[in-house]
Amino acid sequence: MQHSLTDDAPSTRATSPKLTARLLTPRDLPQLEALERDKWTDEQAASRAQMTERMETHPELCVGAFSARSGQLMASLFMKPTSPDFWKHAKTWSDCVEAATPLRTSSLFGISLSSRSPAGVLAILDFFWPRALIDGWRDIYLGSPVPGWLAWRERNPRSGITHYVRQRRAGVPLDPQLRYYFSRGFRDMICVKRNYFPHQRSQDHGVILRGTVPLSSLAPVWRALPPRLTCGITRRLSSVCL
Repeated sequence: MQHSLTDDAPSTRATSPKLTARLLTPRDLPQLEALERDKWTDEQAASRAQMTERMETHPELCVGAFSARSGQLMASLFMKPTSPDFWKHAKTWSDCVEAATPLRTSSLFGISLSSRSPAGVLAILDFFWPRALIDGWRDIYLGSPVPGWLAWRERNPRSGITHYVRQRRAGVPLDPQLRYYFSRGFRDMICVKRNYFPHQRSQDHGVILRGTVPLSSLAPVWRALPPRLTCGITRRLSSVCL
């Protein structure tokens, strides 16, 4: 891995000066557990052992955003390398997480994104962007719930889930969660998975989404540049690309 940035080089997003993002460590487990309890049900939340394993297996792909003033964890993101066609074989979220890690790939799977603050998610993306470019990551896949599905089905009993997730209003997805990810660059809807993840309003459905890392087609350029120069370039472009 060329030009890997050091773990102790936090990045503060210009638009969110009160937040700082960095790689997660086992010292963050108490706050990670609190965030999981706050944002997920007992059935959905990751255990301490699961989060520890993620950090031990791919420490460079586990990122958190913290309040610069209080140190409180505001958002966390866990990722893993994956094959670009993993979704053809994986039926559930667990299948996606447990899918074999290929020896060579430019694709990532977002295992879990938990957030108390939209600005925390932006800080994580801003922090990870130059690292993704330097390390040659091109695509990030994730599975999204569709919390508007249950209410939609009650109003439109003849409508199917695939029809619903393709619905648009003013050019963006009708479903609020899909709309959120759309605004973060996850605009390719790959497929719908039934019984994907326990989520009542989604009736356990999930949608596999794909986002392309901005400017990742120029991977040879980013690998040749000094890491701090890449960070500087993405910081100046972040308000436009992220």
